[in-house]
Amino acid sequence: MPKKTSAKKSKKKTSARASKPKAAPKNAFYAQSGGVTAVINASACGVIETARKHKNKIGKVYAGRNGIIGALTEDLIDTSKESATTIRGLRHTPSGAFGSCRYKLKSLEQNRREYERLIEVFKAHNIGYFFYNGGGDSADTCLKVSQLSETMGYPIQAIHVPKTVDNDLPITDNCPGFGSVAKYIAVSTREASFDVASMAKTSTKVFIVEVMGRHAGWIAAAGGLASTDDTPIPTIILFPEVQFDQKKFLARVDEMVKKHGYCTVVVSEGVHWPDGRFLADTGLKDAFGHAQLGGAATVIAGMIQSELKLKNHWAVADYLQRAARHIASKADVDMAYAMGKAAVEFALKGHNSVMPTIDRVSNKPFKWKVGMASLSKVANVEKMMPNDFITKDGFGITKKCRDYMEPLIKGEDYPPYKDGMPQYVRIKGVAVPKKLKGKFEL
Repeated sequence: MPKKTSAKKSKKKTSARASKPKAAPKNAFYAQSGGVTAVINASACGVIETARKHKNKIGKVYAGRNGIIGALTEDLIDTSKESATTIRGLRHTPSGAFGSCRYKLKSLEQNRREYERLIEVFKAHNIGYFFYNGGGDSADTCLKVSQLSETMGYPIQAIHVPKTVDNDLPITDNCPGFGSVAKYIAVSTREASFDVASMAKTSTKVFIVEVMGRHAGWIAAAGGLASTDDTPIPTIILFPEVQFDQKKFLARVDEMVKKHGYCTVVVSEGVHWPDGRFLADTGLKDAFGHAQLGGAATVIAGMIQSELKLKNHWAVADYLQRAARHIASKADVDMAYAMGKAAVEFALKGHNSVMPTIDRVSNKPFKWKVGMASLSKVANVEKMMPNDFITKDGFGITKKCRDYMEPLIKGEDYPPYKDGMPQYVRIKGVAVPKKLKGKFEL
């Protein structure tokens, strides 16, 4: 018979193994980057709500205050301090709830210390998941963080959450944020056209609206949706993809005004002369090194006034077009949320250095599914308007373009209203205590 003492020792060993503390699940880091949209917070909602359903695998979700700068300066927001109601409210709240930034990390070769700093902060806060919500530059940062984390021996699952009003990310059918800005531009173009038509007999003959789009004319194309078979509107669209021909353009304006009594011009901020110069080039650069644009509408208005002597009015949609959550596309809201949700699900399945995509299944009815793309195929690739989306004269959209865009603006997803005003949420933004010593200089 075995000795009692041996049995006791065996029991003690078993007890010791059972009482060994289980490793805490890794935390997640989420950040918003670049220009915000009417639905980027819907993606944030998708990330946070989905992560909260998997607390056994994901600890807390920390958000970077003012985007990636929050990670570099260890300025993190503890989203676990936000109520379920507030997080749910992000779905119908415009802009970036956690703050965004236009700060582009340089290449690993140029500034390795920034990437190493990110890993240091992630390591200090037990962060194993990196969800970066942005455009092409963000995809590139996400890819680099994933690559460097491996070499530093602290693996980070980096998932890019697509966002951009410009609709210029490759592989995905469309980008969350675009459908809503397209809806705003289409509706605004139609409404303003009704206005100018009513005044054209004795006053304004041409209305000009300037929209965003540095190199890709997706937003400008949305102006073409304003005119339909049952509501025809004389519209001229100026795309960045088409070299600006002043003589040809003025002839078209003159022709439309003589035929219809008025016309509306939708001009992209990125429209350029044959030599490549932007009509609206201010000579300044933004934080990403892109030419800072603004004023294409005034240039167009000036030439219409001086050459055709036609009274005109102009407007710049600017922030209004990307902040208009009150008229957001339901399709866009649904897809934005789905991309945030899918990002977390991909991470939980072990995927790394990827981006969830929207894969179109059919146009009528509009059906889509979630796909996946490698960041190596997304980073630094810009999707332009296809040639067969622009009419041969260069001033309008084709049926193929209309078939592509119309499903993206369909459906309404109104926020709650009170006393005539939409009700949006604001986060408390409770800071996570810092763990690293010293101050990191940007």
